[in-house]
This record gives sequence, structure tokens and C-alpha cells, in this order.
Amino acid sequence: MVEMKDIPFYKYNTIIVGSGAAGLNAAVSLHEMGQEDIAVVTEGMRMGTSRNTGSDKQTYYKMTLSGSEPDSVYQMAETLFKGGCVDGDIALAEAAGSLRAFFHLVNMGVPFPFNENGEYVGYKTDHDPLKRGTSAGPLTSKYMTECLERELRKRKIPVYDGYQAVKLVTEEEQGGKRAAGIIALNKKKCGDAAERYAVFSAVNVIWATGGEAGMYKASAYPVSQTGGMGILLEAGAVAKNLTESQFGIASVKFRWNLSGTFQQCLPRYISTDKEGGDEREFLNEYFDTPEQLVTAIFLKGYQWPFDPRKARGGSSLIDLLVYQEIVLKDRRVYLDFMHNPSVMEEDGNVSFRYLQGEARAYLEKSRGLLETPIKRLGHMNPYAIEVYKQHNIDLHKEYLEIAVCAQHNNGGISGNRWWESSISHLFAVGEVNGSHGIYRPGGSALNAGQVGSIRAAQFIVHNYQGAPMGRAEFMKRHGEEVKAELETGDRMLRPGKGTGLDLRSQREILGIRMTKYGACIRSREGIEKALEENRCQWRHIWEEGGLKQPEELKEWYRIKQLLISQFVYLHAMLDYDCRVGVSRGSFLVYNPDGDIPDKRLDELFRNIVKETDTAILQEIVYCGDSQSCSVNWRPVRPIPEENTWFENVWKDYRENAIIK
Repeated sequence: MVEMKDIPFYKYNTIIVGSGAAGLNAAVSLHEMGQEDIAVVTEGMRMGTSRNTGSDKQTYYKMTLSGSEPDSVYQMAETLFKGGCVDGDIALAEAAGSLRAFFHLVNMGVPFPFNENGEYVGYKTDHDPLKRGTSAGPLTSKYMTECLERELRKRKIPVYDGYQAVKLVTEEEQGGKRAAGIIALNKKKCGDAAERYAVFSAVNVIWATGGEAGMYKASAYPVSQTGGMGILLEAGAVAKNLTESQFGIASVKFRWNLSGTFQQCLPRYISTDKEGGDEREFLNEYFDTPEQLVTAIFLKGYQWPFDPRKARGGSSLIDLLVYQEIVLKDRRVYLDFMHNPSVMEEDGNVSFRYLQGEARAYLEKSRGLLETPIKRLGHMNPYAIEVYKQHNIDLHKEYLEIAVCAQHNNGGISGNRWWESSISHLFAVGEVNGSHGIYRPGGSALNAGQVGSIRAAQFIVHNYQGAPMGRAEFMKRHGEEVKAELETGDRMLRPGKGTGLDLRSQREILGIRMTKYGACIRSREGIEKALEENRCQWRHIWEEGGLKQPEELKEWYRIKQLLISQFVYLHAMLDYDCRVGVSRGSFLVYNPDGDIPDKRLDELFRNIVKETDTAILQEIVYCGDSQSCSVNWRPVRPIPEENTWFENVWKDYRENAIIK
């Protein structure tokens, strides 16, 4: 057994777990504000969603900075708040901080476009009443992380790359728990018992591990993005709105959102059997007229996320049909950019006579009325073709396999207006923070990650200075927890009961379960079945043991954490079904008293769509000892009354009464 005195030990005022746009901004912001006793702990600097994802035109949401149309902090806060199940103080903070966060990125070199007068022009994004959206192109978040990393390196902020957090260390304090550091697995030293784990003692922990991407098989998240919320749930952090995620059509061989011009170029949707035979255009029979079909495909570009309100003859009927082909009929679905939908072909030539209204106007203005989808796409957005070519997919020559995929988690860890969680000194920033509610404007997640990380840094610098515990004190208080983690690693590496764990298949089983029962289509019966399967799988991976090699520990921990997250998410969904049972946001809930969006669809799609009470939101806590959950519904915090009388604010600011 490794001696406690030999375990690698590090101590900092603040450690940041995760290296995406939010985590890197937290580190840079802390350093800018004078707190230099910090470090980034990351599983991999190039692994996160921010670095590896994008879309047709990846949006960044902020207050308007061009034109004559008026905007204000309060107006933007109201837009965020009206999305439903959103805390008003966070909405106001995200609005108020949006310009500071935006220009922080501009000054570091993110190439957001401006006109000859210096106006940062914008466009309307989904759920946006004004032109608040802007973009640096399909890879906006990648540019953000690259610029932030350059600043991080320039400031010589330490980075512990290849360290996978496996446990949040907490201690009791009056009124609850307090974060004290983490235990991490050194992925490069898994075979060395003395160096396998490292301890990071800290006054503050900023958690920036992104969404729980690894829970789903059908996922638009990059393969390298797994998530890390299960660690916080295991530690007892309160989560909120875990029922609310965003789902939409994406490619699966190379994971990428298929929004915007990918749909506006009007590709052909086809399905085949598992071997690629029995090819057919499966959409045709579900739309009453060719005009409806062509318009629905076009609108899928604007209305990319699945929305049950748009499933009755609208663009989201396409999502249901894709899901039905893949999940219920066990077929494969593709976009074909080489050929037009058959309803657009007449005598071997393309016909646009069924293209009307907004779709017709868009393609005419874009000079996109060309012969095939690939020509239309190449004319309007050549990078869309190039991004696939860079990943060995030639849209000129092959079909693009798709699915309805998990794309963003609108819920997450519950926090206050400074992004501090229910565990004091623990801050959740970026997608792991559940700030968004039901309907969020496109691009608001990037703004929330930047604003939240600045706010967390401000609070730490003003309130949580001081030195962390040294080795002797830390081991005195938390030695048993460290010892237990060491024993877990040893236990999993001992010979198992049978042939050992096949971790790849275990991960596959976990993802298939969530895509089938806990994604955009849900039912009480399915969720209950998934919960029982989750419990059985957890018992199996814990009791079986027998990892084939030490390097498998990192995947075993991922599965463990994802099973915890999956368990809590499913409990949240089951509670929602029992209490509310109405389809909303980006998911459909089976309800026997509802109706089917189209009588030709499967019974599973029977549901009720109506307004729900979005002035209350769901919070949930994992009770690890009993493997159960405690659920509470509470009113949202309202948007605070404006405190804008300058002399009063100035006095409070001078007396350090603001950041508290």
C-alpha cells in the first residue's frame, strides 16, 4: 500500500478543473484580478467541446452593438428569463456582463466581424427578438479557446495536463459542505501505484468540465468530450433543470450539427436497412404536399433543435421521423447532397416550383437556385463541404449518416448569482452550470460561460483569498477519503470474478440506454426500465473488477461517473413525468391522454403540448448512500429590481459591499 506521505500533493488557492472556453477564462480572469496562486487541472487540453465543435455558423450571444434598434441590459435579461425555469438574478448578470466578456475576447484576438464604422454587427438567432447574435465562423468556440490558451501560457499559469478528476473532496461546515480540493488520476502513470493518484488541496474549486456528453450514444458532442458532473453529484451538489437538454439532427461518423445551410440547400433524406439496402425517401409519405415537405427541410436550418411544438406538420416532424427510422425500425438514415428530393425532380431536371415563401426568397437572394444540393451548399457555404473533407467524408460522393443527437445540456449544477454552487467554495461555470432553463437563445451558452467564469473569479478574489491546507493538515482531515480512492484503484486491478470488464461494451450499453429512454423521446415506462438497468450495470462494473490493464482505470472512472449522472438525470425525468407529464423544450413525453402529431406515427409519440408553469423549477440531489434522489420544486428567483442610482452604487462599490 502506498504511504500517504508519498502521494503526489499540490496546493493552490484555486484550481480550475477543465480547459474549455469557460475554464480557461476563469484562470485568465483570476490572474488578471491579481490571484496568481492558481492552476488548471485537465484531462486533456485539446479534448473539450469548445475546442472540437462548431456548426454552420457558431453563434455568440450578447447585447446589441450595431444599428438603431434599441437594446438594454434589462431587455436582454428579460429575453433570457422568458426562456422559462431561469433564475432572474443569473439572467441579469449574464446580460450585464455580456459586453465585458465579449470585448475581453475581442481584445485577445477572437475575430468577431465589425463594419467600417466599428459596429459589431449582429443577426437574429433562435429565441432572440433582436439582432444579438454574432459569429467568428463555424469554429467560434475553437478560436476562443485558442486565444484564451495563448493568454494562459503568456501568464505562465500552471497546467496539469493528463489529470482526470475522480473525486471532489469536501468537508462539513456550518450550514452545509465546503470544497477542499480534488483527487485526480494521473492518466500517464496509471501503472505506477505510487504515482497513480494525485491530491490537489485548494481553497476554491472552479468546475468547468462541460456537459454530460458521454451519456448518449447519439451525440453531437465531440468523442473526446465526456463530462464530469457525476463527481459533483456524488459529492452532494444540488442540480437543477436536468430534464432540459437540446437535441437535433447531426452527423454521426464525424459529429457535427447539421443546421443552417446544411438544410437550406435542400438535401434528400433517405433511410436504408442495416446493410445499406432497401433505400427509400421516408419523409414523402408524411407530408401532405410537396410544398410542405420542401419547406420543412428548409426550416430545419433555422429551427434546428427538436421542438415538440413544431412536430405537427412542421420542421420537427423530420426529427420524429428520423428517430422512428433509427430507434424504432432499426434502420439507418442519411442526408444525400448529391441528389435532390424526388419531389423537386421533373423530367430529370430540378424544379423549384414547390419552393415558396421564405425558402424561395432566401435561395433567390443567396443566388442559390442551382441544380443540386451540393452545388447550392458549395455556393452558399463552401466551408461546410470542406469541414467534412478534412475528416475524410466527401459530400460530392457519399451519403452522410445522421441521427437525432444530444447537443447541449440546458440544466446542470445549481448556482447563485456568482456561480457558486450549494457546496461553498465550489463554482460551476460553462455548460456544467444549469443556468439556461427551457428555451435559450442560440449562442447564449458561450456568453454564459464567459460571464460566469468572470463572476466566479471576482467573487473568489474579493472573498475567498488565503492559503490552502498543506499535506499534513489535509491528510489529517481527508486521509481516509484518499485511502479509499487508492483502494478503489487497487480493487479494480485485481483479478475479477469472470473474464473481466469489457469497458467499451459497457460504455456502449450506457449510451444506447440514454438515447433510447432519456433523450428527446421519453416515457414513464421507458425511464423506469432505464433506471433498473442503470442500477444493474453499476453493480456489475463495481463487483466484476478485473480490469485488463491499469490504463483502463480512466475509462472505468468515466463510466462510474456517467452512471451516477445518468441515474440522477433519469430520476429528474421520472419526477417530471409524474408531476407534469407535458412535452416542452426539446423533448416529447408520452402521455396516453394526448394525441399523435401524425396518425401515421408510432404510438410512442402520443403526447400533450401545452404551456407549463415555468415560474417554478426542479432541483435534485443525489443521495449516494441509499442510491436515491431527493427532488424539490422551487420558485425561480425573479429579476432583481434595478439598483442604478449612481451615488448609492458608487458608495457600495467603494465599501466593497457589491461582491458578496
